[in-house]
Amino acid sequence: MAESTPVCEFGWRAPDFDLPGTDGKRYRLADIAGPKGTLVMFICNHCPYVLAVLDRILRDARELQAHGIGVAAICANDATTHPADSFPEMRRMAEERGFPFPYLHDEDQRVARAFGAACTPDFFGFDAQGGLQYRGRLDASGARPADPDARRELFEAMVQVAETGAGPREQVPSMGCSIKWRAA
Repeated sequence: MAESTPVCEFGWRAPDFDLPGTDGKRYRLADIAGPKGTLVMFICNHCPYVLAVLDRILRDARELQAHGIGVAAICANDATTHPADSFPEMRRMAEERGFPFPYLHDEDQRVARAFGAACTPDFFGFDAQGGLQYRGRLDASGARPADPDARRELFEAMVQVAETGAGPREQVPSMGCSIKWRAA
């Protein structure tokens, strides 16, 4: 069942984290922050919504980095119920697809809970001071990619953040598979 993200809470500050990356390094929020802003994405390996737009995510991440936006992706899904989202499988995907950003593992799901992550993909775009400016979708894609000429909503919003420090006031929530939470 598809899950949607809540509305952007402008100015909300991201909690810090310390997570292992598929590249063998550990990352804190400050390590990924860019001089013009930061994009934190919650994705996973198995979700059809993520897989439908992964090429677009990689393209936009590369281009946003050129605009001074730091980028990282986090997988928080329970790998016991979804083995495709295990750390070894994350490492494989990051290497095969040439992720241009750290792909981080939130095994205990504390970071996802602290962020209030709802689905994959879930995008959190922050300004240079760390205030939330975007919590919308990548584009009009769903479980299938949108037309190739679809408006690049996330990309445009984060370029606006890089240039002005403020995100668009109107944002369409992201939609995808729910985060696969561990049993309580």
